[in-house]
Amino acid sequence: MNIKSFISKLVFTSAVTIVVLVSSVPFAGQRQRAVPATPSNVTSYLPASDAIAVVDVKRMLRETMPSILGGDAAKLAEANAEVDKFKTKTGVDLHSIDRVVIGIHYTYPTATSTRLETVAIAQGTFDARAVAASVRAAAKGKSREEKYRGATITIINVNDDLKLIGLWTMRVNELAICMINQNLLALGTPANVRAAIDAGKAGRAPAALMSLATRDPNAVIGFGANITPELLSKMDVGNDTTAKDVGAIRQIYGSVGSTQTDVTMMMVARTDSIESAKNLGDTVDGLRQLGGFFIMRMAQPRKSLAETALNNLKITARGNELEIRTQVTAASLAALIK
Repeated sequence: MNIKSFISKLVFTSAVTIVVLVSSVPFAGQRQRAVPATPSNVTSYLPASDAIAVVDVKRMLRETMPSILGGDAAKLAEANAEVDKFKTKTGVDLHSIDRVVIGIHYTYPTATSTRLETVAIAQGTFDARAVAASVRAAAKGKSREEKYRGATITIINVNDDLKLIGLWTMRVNELAICMINQNLLALGTPANVRAAIDAGKAGRAPAALMSLATRDPNAVIGFGANITPELLSKMDVGNDTTAKDVGAIRQIYGSVGSTQTDVTMMMVARTDSIESAKNLGDTVDGLRQLGGFFIMRMAQPRKSLAETALNNLKITARGNELEIRTQVTAASLAALIK
């Protein structure tokens, strides 16, 4: 990551997060009150994780997404098509999901690369037999079942690019799906789904990261992550000063929220000392000032969105933590979706 890339990521943090989400979720015209906090039985099925994200799917579909996609019929049709594709390929209907908790584990296949091993635990209203039948039908004969610790895991050959649970596009070859109980569904690689079943049997939830990911009870998305030395060693964050400041980060956490007209994002970097937080704040503030020069070269509508995100950027140091907040209009995000 060079210095220009670092500035771009700073300016577009909130915008990019929402754009990725919007690209595969269906539109619903009604609003709904926020659902209760994520029950502990969902999180207890997360295996050892380096990062966790909690997504209030129902609220995202019924509140956040209408404010972003409501004015663009073409993009709305594309979003619904992605949801239909997910169901066609996997047999899982995203409309039946209330919330998703995602566990992410960092692995390092080579000396210069990082791979994210993920498992998603979806909570919703499911009929176990109907789900199993739908998954087998979607597989069109290209599936197999395995029994593991009393659970049935259905493994299907997808071999396609999917927007998994509406969060990001990824190449899916084999997808394992398991009804953990009548309200919980696990999705991931066969190994990761087995790890989720093991975690549930042990009954130990990753409490520290979950606490970070759920700090904002009103968030549409909450997240928490450990920033490990191994992860940092794979990144190029620019000059020595910037690398030192970023290297002092131990954890990040935050949330994405929405109102009727705006989308907000808050991210907090927890560093190893008060001094490190102050130095990181000075570095980020300096990058914000340089960001204006790069924005001038951008084309619309990206330029307007970047200007709004940068103008609304607020940087606050509190103890050993640095908080970064920004806000953009929901309608401006729709213009970036391709």
